Amino acid sequence: MLRAVNGKLLALGPRAKGVSFTTEFKNIHTLAVDETIEIDGMAVTGVKATHGELLLKFGPFTTIVKPGAEERIGWGSLGFDINVNGRRILNLGDTLRHREEREKFCGPDVLMIPIGGKVAHNTMNEAEAIQAVKTLSPKHVIPCHYNCPGLFSKNLNPADDVMFKIKVEELGIPCSILHAGDELNLCRENLIPSQAGRTS
Repeated sequence: MLRAVNGKLLALGPRAKGVSFTTEFKNIHTLAVDETIEIDGMAVTGVKATHGELLLKFGPFTTIVKPGAEERIGWGSLGFDINVNGRRILNLGDTLRHREEREKFCGPDVLMIPIGGKVAHNTMNEAEAIQAVKTLSPKHVIPCHYNCPGLFSKNLNPADDVMFKIKVEELGIPCSILHAGDELNLCRENLIPSQAGRTS
């Protein structure tokens, strides 16, 4: 989410800092579903994503906001199919599972998939993500959008990433749980993550 503040275009900052616009952007490219743009040798295609209900907490009070039939809830929902140096990275964004599972996006080198939709069904949960992995047949999987910090909670979108990793690897597909500072080197044939630069 972007907002003009004092003549600058700012993005919403990390949730751990509260709801504030802190990061300035000077070079922005807009993208729609099924549209492809090229940036510095990369081809980026917008992938349909459907954001589900939101769990909102205010102190001891909790409410779930659900979308209507044609309504999208959340601060934007779009995935990205990124082609760079002969490798494909499919980041599904914040999304529920699409039963048709986007056939044209099957077989990515790396699939980034949300798994935190267990409490509030705003994205896939672990079981739904496993089904999507089976359909999309990636070469490597990275779970995302789970155990997120929030305004009054340190564990929004709870998920069991270790169990998810085990289930993915039972399918014969490597799965990496990345933490702050971890890297996954796409130039390596085996896509093994390294911990160079990890700060935690």
